[in-house]
Amino acid sequence: MAERRARPVPSAKRHGWRRTAPAKPASTSGNGDSGSPEATPAPPSPAPVEAASVVQAALYRDGVRVATPASLADTFRELREQHDGMAWIGLARPTEAELLTLAAEFDLHELAVEDAMEAHQRPKLERYGETLFVVLRAARYLDATEEVDFGELHVFVGPDFVITVRHGAAPDLTGVRRRMEESPELLKLGPEAVLYAILDAVVDGYAPVVAGVQNDIDEIETEVFSGDPEASRRIYELSREMVEFQRATRPLVAMLHSLMAGFAKYRTDEELQRYLRDVADHVTHTSERVDGFRQALTDILTVNSTLVTQQQNAEMRALAEAGFEQNEEIKKISSWAAILFAPTLVGTIYGMNFDEMPELDWAFGYPFAILLMAVVCVSLYFIFKRRDWL
Repeated sequence: MAERRARPVPSAKRHGWRRTAPAKPASTSGNGDSGSPEATPAPPSPAPVEAASVVQAALYRDGVRVATPASLADTFRELREQHDGMAWIGLARPTEAELLTLAAEFDLHELAVEDAMEAHQRPKLERYGETLFVVLRAARYLDATEEVDFGELHVFVGPDFVITVRHGAAPDLTGVRRRMEESPELLKLGPEAVLYAILDAVVDGYAPVVAGVQNDIDEIETEVFSGDPEASRRIYELSREMVEFQRATRPLVAMLHSLMAGFAKYRTDEELQRYLRDVADHVTHTSERVDGFRQALTDILTVNSTLVTQQQNAEMRALAEAGFEQNEEIKKISSWAAILFAPTLVGTIYGMNFDEMPELDWAFGYPFAILLMAVVCVSLYFIFKRRDWL
């Protein structure tokens, strides 16, 4: 482990990007009266900011926990008293004041601190002097809703400290800390060993997600071929999750290879080198699986679109056939209506009560009318029959 550098008290140093704390009001007398008519009473002192978001802070020496400070201030004080110790501070959704306090104490770069404040960063690895800044995207599979939940983790790694800033429910680093404390030979290798353990925990957390997504894809395939109308929505939602999963895993491959490239330069322990290579193998395998999931979902969406189109064509064909049958029936009805209309027209004409109708006094008027009706009806019947209306 690198020898711990002397660190000045942070109150004497201030960067331009840090917000200036408001000046403290003048102290009041014992009875609460300031003694001046223009003075205003002092506001109540704020509660300690670290209580809500400091998950755990601990000091280690030679791989063994030697102290568990109750606050950030105690952690800073005890770390200054140690000459070969390491601080591991875990934060969950910290406030700006907490991050500024850490930045002043450990001389963190302002750009890295701004990223940790804003969150929603892409996975990346950056080095600022002796401090390494890593952004990771953790994931967990929610069985109840069959969804993938993503979290964000920022890690500051220095010569004698590790600071984790967690945004989201994942990952839970309690198991990582317990695992490292149960392996003092690994923990005594310093902050780099903690970083590699965190990387391994995040990458191992992808395995249940991969299994859950694989099960979802199998279910979607069954739904697609069974004609479930909800299949398209599930494909779209899972495709969006796979895009986020790719954004979380793909940059990790380059990040780990970058760390591996610096083994010789930073004299990384051989045990840690093997540890990191194993993590790199796992993340490469996971990234390939995620790429395969996206391609599979694209193929399933294409098949689903084809099946939906075929179903729509079948429905349109059925509607067309029904319309054709209705049209044929209308033709028949119209044809018989026309045939029956002819005698009705003749009978209606000769049923008019006019005095001057020559055919009324004609001896052959009635047979002629009957013959005329028969000829018209028979003629219309053969005409419609020839046109396949009957």
